[in-house]
Amino acid sequence: MESRYNPAAIEEKWQKTWVEQGIDKTEENQDKPKFYALSMFPYPSGSLHMGHVRNYVITDVIARLKRMQGYRVLHPMGWDAFGLPAENAAIKNNIPPAKWTQRNIAQMRDQLKRLGLSIDWDKELATCSPDYYKWTQWIFLQFLQAGLAYQKEAAVNWDPVDQTVLANEQVDSEGRSWRSGAKVEKKLLKQWFLKITDYAEELLQDLDQLTGWPERVKLMQANWIGKSTGAYLEFPIVGSSEKIGVFTTRPDTVYGVTYVVLAPEHPLTRQVTTPDRKAAVEAFIQEVAAESELERTAEDKPKRGIPTGGMAINPFTGAEIPIWIADYVLYEYGTGAVMGVPAHDTRDFQFAQGNNLPIQVVIVPPNNDVETLRVTPLQEAYTEPGIMVNSGSFDGTDSVKGKQAVIEYAEKQGWGKARIQYRLRDWLISRQRYWGAPIPVVHCPNCGIVPVPEADLPVRLPEDIEFTGRGGSPLAQLSSWVNVPCPTCGTPAKRETDTMDTFIDSSWYFLRFPDATNDKLVFDSARVNDWMPVDQYVGGIEHAILHLLYSRFFTKVLRDRPKGGTEGDRNLLNFDEPFQRLLTQGMVQGLTYMNPNKADKDKWVPTSIVNADDPRDPQTGEPLKLVYATMSKSKGNGVAPEEVIAKYGVDTARMFILFKAPPEKDLEWDEADVQGQFRFLNRVWQLVTEFAQQPTVKETSIKNPKSKIEKDLRRAIHTAIQAITEDLEGDYQFNTAVSELMKLSNALADATCKDSPVYAEGIKTLILLLAPFAPHIADELWHAIANQESVHKQSWLKADPDALVADEMTLVIQINGKTRGTIQVPAQADRQMQEKLARESEPAQRYVEGKEIKKVIVVPGKLVNFAIG
Repeated sequence: MESRYNPAAIEEKWQKTWVEQGIDKTEENQDKPKFYALSMFPYPSGSLHMGHVRNYVITDVIARLKRMQGYRVLHPMGWDAFGLPAENAAIKNNIPPAKWTQRNIAQMRDQLKRLGLSIDWDKELATCSPDYYKWTQWIFLQFLQAGLAYQKEAAVNWDPVDQTVLANEQVDSEGRSWRSGAKVEKKLLKQWFLKITDYAEELLQDLDQLTGWPERVKLMQANWIGKSTGAYLEFPIVGSSEKIGVFTTRPDTVYGVTYVVLAPEHPLTRQVTTPDRKAAVEAFIQEVAAESELERTAEDKPKRGIPTGGMAINPFTGAEIPIWIADYVLYEYGTGAVMGVPAHDTRDFQFAQGNNLPIQVVIVPPNNDVETLRVTPLQEAYTEPGIMVNSGSFDGTDSVKGKQAVIEYAEKQGWGKARIQYRLRDWLISRQRYWGAPIPVVHCPNCGIVPVPEADLPVRLPEDIEFTGRGGSPLAQLSSWVNVPCPTCGTPAKRETDTMDTFIDSSWYFLRFPDATNDKLVFDSARVNDWMPVDQYVGGIEHAILHLLYSRFFTKVLRDRPKGGTEGDRNLLNFDEPFQRLLTQGMVQGLTYMNPNKADKDKWVPTSIVNADDPRDPQTGEPLKLVYATMSKSKGNGVAPEEVIAKYGVDTARMFILFKAPPEKDLEWDEADVQGQFRFLNRVWQLVTEFAQQPTVKETSIKNPKSKIEKDLRRAIHTAIQAITEDLEGDYQFNTAVSELMKLSNALADATCKDSPVYAEGIKTLILLLAPFAPHIADELWHAIANQESVHKQSWLKADPDALVADEMTLVIQINGKTRGTIQVPAQADRQMQEKLARESEPAQRYVEGKEIKKVIVVPGKLVNFAIG
């Protein structure tokens, strides 16, 4: 064995050995408890960044620990491989998306293997592979048969550069595409949706089951679902049989409605617009269409609107009220219309003041002069509960009770009804791109929408595609692929040319891993129900809403039994939630130069073009600030994992990632701390190599060592076992676990009983506890002390309670409250014995001699204080 720690040599050696021994293969022995450890799978961009490394190392430590604790572990990896970047690369570099993607996968797979991750590569999957997207298409057909997939015309976000629909979340605050940067347009298109709203209540209620999730993630999901309880009310349009439906959580304020507002894109807008207002309304509609949803609904943005000239009737008062349109009302939300109650809604108050609309008080604070408040002009909206006034027969009613009373009255009169509404909207899954799973339906002029028969799946992506980046979906331009006979009647028909949102692929991949090579079924239910749910899921907080919500939705749909047994082949799962515990790791941050005088997107200056001795903006000459910011290409502050590994080795990189910060917090990259972990591993190497060169210690009892030195060392050993186990089983405090490893290493280095069996136990313990964190050096050192089998096949240690019990304790001696020394006393000494030994101690004798002791204070096990005159 080399005397010097050479990470490159041993890491390559052990990675090869582990593959040969199949040490990371998934064990199927059902006599053992199972543990499913999963990292959110990456998009194959071509290179790992430090955020990836942090995610996968965290999961790997957990997986390795659980194997040592006697679990059979499933720890797989795959690739979220469909999406726009591959298609954009095809346009830019004239390379097929499949080839670009597979090349990137091969490169990233090699990088992941270099990290020494205990992944079962036999379970590997890629969402762009036909043997995966065949089952993605099969699942879509289950949704279609269950009535949970449908097509409708909708106003969508259209990226004119990438020529595709974008989800609202893919449009930034300036109304630009998240990827191309183009100004997003609104466009009416026929699109496919999944009915996630059918599961809104269950998705909300089942958050209570997720006790292993961070509270903030559950809150984010609850807010996204956005349950509101209130009333649906209808306002008749003057001169028409149509009515404007609104949803409100404040039916107690309905007598204060002085106007209604439609979304500009609402179908009734043009119908209610009077001829003299037509030009102004059309111009306003065009103006608003150019704005993003975020722009229209921003809290700090003035609300703009114009009257249509139309009038509606408030059925509760009989009054005619104006119909307006405004930018802050969105057709996709609720009913696409709102009632204006300016006296009791802050936004309505500001809108009414700005447009000289009437403000009618109908709620007043309790215990106030009601008559005065009826007529006094409001300075701001009153939004709290109170007493109903100016509200007909409801005058004097407590407004909280008045909500239900008004709803009951509206139902009797036929003006409305109680309703629960959700902010959540159905999931738009259509994408006008090539590189995605084709939607497996055919449009027949006779039969309508016809599902592709299961026997004909997968609907494969054609390879003879030309990529120009213009003219919509490349699939729509390939007539040989589009034109097919109807599967039902044989009539000439056309394939659906939209592909699925890539979130579809990632909404079920965790169900495929336990049975990744099954070519007959989407998965074997018995096998998946054995392994699921995922015991520990690790990934970024950026996926807290969409990916996790969609995955929960898919799980519930595939769990449910089809009604009457006619809606597909579901009822596949026997659990409600896919992920039992969730860890959202923080970002990795690097030192970054910033010009605080520039706009956010232009303020970052890459380190490579800055003079560190005099950091200035190369364009403006202004001084730059040096701050920590999330690593990214755009900031030019990234640290390549391969550079760190080449310099210090994989185990050092892993140790730094785990030690620098708790896993849920952001991690500030600091090379000095990387060097610190490298020095620590060198010290461990030195300790073990020196021990291995000594004569073999005789196997004598270590349970009851005689000397104090041995007892103290054994207590340090078992304290480390106990503390590290608690750190790894509680909230995964890897940073404090690494600190405990350092403490144990220091205790062994300082020990003066290096020929003792207790010292041998300490060396063995240090290696075993180190194994999940730094797997390569641990296996090398394990074999260096004459073991044959891998350290990763050993059992995790359990602390010996007897070893943790101290024979002695330290007692502080104080004189008049000042510490004058310490003494060691037997651990079992009672209060009287502690006082006696304290009186006899050298510090007490020295300071008390010849003086009167007025009082003695004993804090058992901690201190004895003598008050002297």
